[in-house]
Amino acid sequence: MNRTLISTMRMLCLSLVLSGANAVMAQGKPIDDEALSDVWGQALFSLTNTSENGYDFSRITLNADIKLNANLGGIRLGEYTSSVRNGTGADIDIAKLQLGRSDGTLAQRTVSVTDPYVEFVYRNVANSATREVVGMRLGFGGIQGDIGLQMNAVSGSLLIDAGANGTIDSRNDTLGGKRWDGTTCTNTASCLVALSQVGGVTAGNASGASRDFFISVLKSAVTFPTNAATGVPTDQAMAGFWLNWRDRLTALNVRGAVPANVAGK
Repeated sequence: MNRTLISTMRMLCLSLVLSGANAVMAQGKPIDDEALSDVWGQALFSLTNTSENGYDFSRITLNADIKLNANLGGIRLGEYTSSVRNGTGADIDIAKLQLGRSDGTLAQRTVSVTDPYVEFVYRNVANSATREVVGMRLGFGGIQGDIGLQMNAVSGSLLIDAGANGTIDSRNDTLGGKRWDGTTCTNTASCLVALSQVGGVTAGNASGASRDFFISVLKSAVTFPTNAATGVPTDQAMAGFWLNWRDRLTALNVRGAVPANVAGK
């Protein structure tokens, strides 16, 4: 399992770096103090360190606004046998993921993300004998737009406003959101819509972008620091792959109809 998790997260990190990179060729030259005083700007990358709940967190943020349009399929992260709930055999099983749509307005054609980041989690950093990396997460400071989805099962903390059908909330799951398909709830009245019925989501609303999206991969459960943008404590992320997405999320439909996203339209 570890080799699969590590290689997958390496690809996610590489995608994050490349998303903000431009092909630039230039020759570096020294600059004196007087000239330097006339120069101002913001760093492309920023590094922050936090300690909380017995863990240390190091976050690298790409200070950028990015617009994306993409179609992905057959996403299966964390394929191993789980004793908690084996489900479809993967922590995250998403048959379709479409960023943007071609059947709406020009603004709906893309999904906007701001301040993408990678954050590493450490334990016992003060003790060289027991210091270890627990895992990492990849997330966005904000994400806004229409996202087509065909979800089979998701390990995570997920909250979707389904309109007249109430809410889809993994906190209602009998097993804490591990490989949840939306059909098992502590109260059956709160399980009106399965994940497979959700054809997509709108991230963000009139108040702004959705601000709490991240995917983590961990050796053991971790409670990440409270989200500074929402002021809401983060639910504990379980070991393996974990998706957190609860802020300003609305279902496009509950018929399982994924919107069209055709290139060139």
